[in-house]
Order: sequence, then C-alpha cells, then structure tokens
Amino acid sequence: MAIVPPLPVRADNRRYEIALAKMKFGSEPKNLRVGDRIVWINHDIFRHTATARDLSFDIDLLPGAEAEVVLSRRGLVAVYCRFHPGMQLQLEIAS
Repeated sequence: MAIVPPLPVRADNRRYEIALAKMKFGSEPKNLRVGDRIVWINHDIFRHTATARDLSFDIDLLPGAEAEVVLSRRGLVAVYCRFHPGMQLQLEIAS
C-alpha cells in the first residue's frame, strides 16, 4: 500500500459552490488551487453525479443533496454526470 502525503494546508484555502440545476453544472470557479474545497449542490429533481474523468472524485447527489470534495491534484480535470453525460465542465487547478 502506497502512503499518500497529506494535502498542503494553507490559511488561504477557499470554498466554492457549484450548483447543478436545469440539467447543467454551474460556472467553473476561477483560480482554483490544490487544497480548495468545492461543494456540489443538486438543485434539480433528478439524481446527478460530479464525476472526474481522471477518477480523482465521484460525487453522487440525490435531488436536494450536497457534498464536498477537496481538490487534490493540479491540472485540468474534466467533470461529467454519469447519468447525464451531456452535463460537463472543466476545472483548472493550479498548485
């Protein structure tokens, strides 16, 4: 088993919200960094996911639910809904 070092903790880590509504993801937050948190909030009447194509996270959201993910990798992360593949967004995460 590989040991994964902890994420860097900075006083300036930020929290962002991305809403899922009307079968779409909300706008991509700008200036994301490793250690920042994203809260995914499902405002739709349908179940959705926020699934990273690189498998770094997979959030399953029932209607009205919310869940948080801490960004752990730099780079571009393509995100989609497993139930509605046309729902897509891309996160750009800096160091």
